[in-house]
Amino acid sequence: MNDDDQQLEPSMFRILEPRSIEYGTTTIPYIVTRSERKRVSIEVHPNLIVLVNAPTHATAEAIGDIVRQKAPWILQQRRHFADLLPHTPKRRFVSGESHLYLGRKYRLKIHAAPGIELARLDSGYLHIYTNAPGSVEAKEAVLAAWYSRCAARVFPERLTACADHPTLRHLAKPRLFIRSLQKRWGSYSRTGRLTLNISLIRASRGCIDYVITHELCHLLVANHSPKFTRLLDRVMPDWRERKQQLERRLA
Repeated sequence: MNDDDQQLEPSMFRILEPRSIEYGTTTIPYIVTRSERKRVSIEVHPNLIVLVNAPTHATAEAIGDIVRQKAPWILQQRRHFADLLPHTPKRRFVSGESHLYLGRKYRLKIHAAPGIELARLDSGYLHIYTNAPGSVEAKEAVLAAWYSRCAARVFPERLTACADHPTLRHLAKPRLFIRSLQKRWGSYSRTGRLTLNISLIRASRGCIDYVITHELCHLLVANHSPKFTRLLDRVMPDWRERKQQLERRLA
């Protein structure tokens, strides 16, 4: 195992629940993942997967009602991302296919596993365990959920590290949100909200740090003026190389 490999823990065996609702003449499939949270949140990923994060004890009916209420927004997001899909190489999610995580390519190993839907790193491979190994959608959903969990763990760590720079550590740390952004790697709002693109989890830690540091510098300089560039040069002298690496790797 290397540093990025993950030990298999009981908490990783979080069952993903494939479900769907009918909205008019349209069927909306979605994947439910449960955790100790208070509210239901819905994510529409660029691969068109709808991921519903629900409280542990929420009933399937209650979750379905919320998805139905959000159906117009879900369909709008899916249409937007569907327009972008022809420009993206079609992924087949088969054993041997390469996928990025923290800047490294990992080959997939697909495993038939009745009753289990999870992904994990082990011995340099990205393993996907699924009840439906022949379904591209099922394997894609498992990987999307895994990326979400990894981002929820890695991004706060990197935010803490970047915010500790002497130039930035006196500033109030922004609230972190992770979303599927359409055209940006990150954004910062005047309300103290830092939003990072979930796709950044595929980039190296150095590239993630560049995006976070860029946004943190906006706490001091709101625009992209020469003053902002000088600030970024001082805080992260090699930011241009990191930016180029990010664009070259994930474009």
